[in-house]
Amino acid sequence: MTALHLADETEAADLAAFLSRLLHYDRSAAVRLQASGTALAVFGRPASFEVLAVRTVRLAEPYRNDPDATLDVTVSAGELLESVDESAATAAVPAAVTGPPWAGVLPPRGGWRAEPGLPPAGVLGATVAAAVAEFRSRTGELAQEHRTRAELDRIGREIWSRLVGETQLPVRAVHAAQSLRFLRPPAAVGEGDSARPRAASGEEDLALLSSGTWLRLRTPYGSIAVRRAEAGLGSLDVSVR
Repeated sequence: MTALHLADETEAADLAAFLSRLLHYDRSAAVRLQASGTALAVFGRPASFEVLAVRTVRLAEPYRNDPDATLDVTVSAGELLESVDESAATAAVPAAVTGPPWAGVLPPRGGWRAEPGLPPAGVLGATVAAAVAEFRSRTGELAQEHRTRAELDRIGREIWSRLVGETQLPVRAVHAAQSLRFLRPPAAVGEGDSARPRAASGEEDLALLSSGTWLRLRTPYGSIAVRRAEAGLGSLDVSVR
């Protein structure tokens, strides 16, 4: 297996924490890795959220120590996690796996523009808390004979499909960001994460971006990408790589 040399122990710990959270939702989770230069992008799809999570990790040296070399492979998240050596700041690229359908359809690399109307982090957190409370209240009021998986899913879809403020971002995207600890106070530390923010493309502010049919909630710790509600999988502006 090819070794990845991460920038430092903090990067290794952050990668391990991200993989652990994906595995919390799906023990058989896969991730797609794309490395170019000294940046490694890790794409995952946390089960039940219907979003893509993107974590960018800094490398100490280019993949294969070759500035022109690139990596693009889908692997087992569990095997990748097992290979992470935090003290040595390394990870080994596991054998490729047959990727799930989402791994073949990723957000575009460029063409992102800012979208207006995103509430501040505190309001986003309160929105998620209110949605969770509503779900628990409504499902708790169901009579036992009506407490079926289909009814629980229906209520969940109704709540999590709502849009945030005046944007087209569904609440489930914010919920995913919070659950993966992408959305949190800057000083928050825990579960292997450092206090040092991470953000794709070196940008470290909270923002909502769009490119074609995709929306991206960018935070200092990672991004959540989701298709717009009206977009179909066959749209021509999807980046398939």
